[in-house]
Amino acid sequence: MKGQANNNGAVFSGAGNRKEFFSCVKRVVVKVGSGILTEETGLNLKMVKNLSQQLAELHAAGREVILVSSGAVAAGVRKMELAKRPTEIPEKQAAAAVGQASLINEYELAFEKHNIKVAQVLLTRDDLAARRRYLNARNALQTLLAWKVLPIINENDTVVVAELKFGDNDNLSAMIAQLLDADVVINLTDIDGLYTSDPKTCSDAKIVPYVEKITSALEQSASCHTGQHGTGGMASKVIAAKKAHAAGIPMIVAGGATPGVLKKIFDGEEVGTLFAPKNKKMAGKKCWLGFAANPKGLFMIDKGAANALVNNGKSLLPVGIKSVEGAFGVGAPVRVVDLDRRELGIGLTNYSSADARKIKGKPSSELEGILKHKAYDEVIHRDNLVVTFEDQEENP
Repeated sequence: MKGQANNNGAVFSGAGNRKEFFSCVKRVVVKVGSGILTEETGLNLKMVKNLSQQLAELHAAGREVILVSSGAVAAGVRKMELAKRPTEIPEKQAAAAVGQASLINEYELAFEKHNIKVAQVLLTRDDLAARRRYLNARNALQTLLAWKVLPIINENDTVVVAELKFGDNDNLSAMIAQLLDADVVINLTDIDGLYTSDPKTCSDAKIVPYVEKITSALEQSASCHTGQHGTGGMASKVIAAKKAHAAGIPMIVAGGATPGVLKKIFDGEEVGTLFAPKNKKMAGKKCWLGFAANPKGLFMIDKGAANALVNNGKSLLPVGIKSVEGAFGVGAPVRVVDLDRRELGIGLTNYSSADARKIKGKPSSELEGILKHKAYDEVIHRDNLVVTFEDQEENP
């Protein structure tokens, strides 16, 4: 694997060079899950202090640290002295509202001992789906880092609705890493990494130390066990690693309860599972388009067009479109799928859904006659297309 440098200078050159890579890491996103931060009575205050100590050491070493933290609901359960974690959405949102204040307060107290200021940042998917708000969020977070403030990010559970959810904080951490062009994502969870099989049911399960490519088979084999307090499970961590991989950012999944886990990782020890990044780093706009934008419709394309997009780096022409779904205007993000409805990519369309339906299946030379105008030969230009198909070596 060729070395891949990002804007901060860290170069990833393969599984055997962890120590060399981590010695150059300048910007790191650390995600900590509910399974680590919670206990029977709610928020695990001892773990909050322990984690803050480890993060403070990274901060003192001159690294920029962004924390994506779960735990608001658990903190609310503890504060309200509830008998158990709520299951109804209004109760969960109310617990999150009560608990978020307690969670950030505990972090503030813990980091204050290390003379580190923290900032609370609550996001919904809609905040990152809109390009302008995406850029505003990036600028605000960049400013906090320039001020040596440690951002603590969580999904805004109090107001979020199903269609605006990131899915879980695993996904959010990958999106924040893309947003800020981080060197690495470290996902701390209640399991030590990706296993060959579910360690809770298979005694011979072994840790997979290194994953170079995330295939459909790997995604399907990932355990969906979430534990008592978690919402994601290993399956969501693999999906998050896939997003980081596509952006050219490595990700480690490791056991957050392991003593000194962050120091071990930065010392180059083979801790957890390291997911490799793509060789070619994705540009910021394409990161937004591929993983943050909210598609407004769909183009289903034929086999020839699919091969041209995925394997030959071509634009999408109207002749290859078989059907158009949804209602959207010019410039909207639109999913591109093959005849089996497998997603191939997401792009910004040059034509509205109404015009796209008129020209689907037609050669570009006929567009002016059909529409009485022709702004573009391409429905989606390659520069405005992100290929998300995971097995790009295979013909779709």
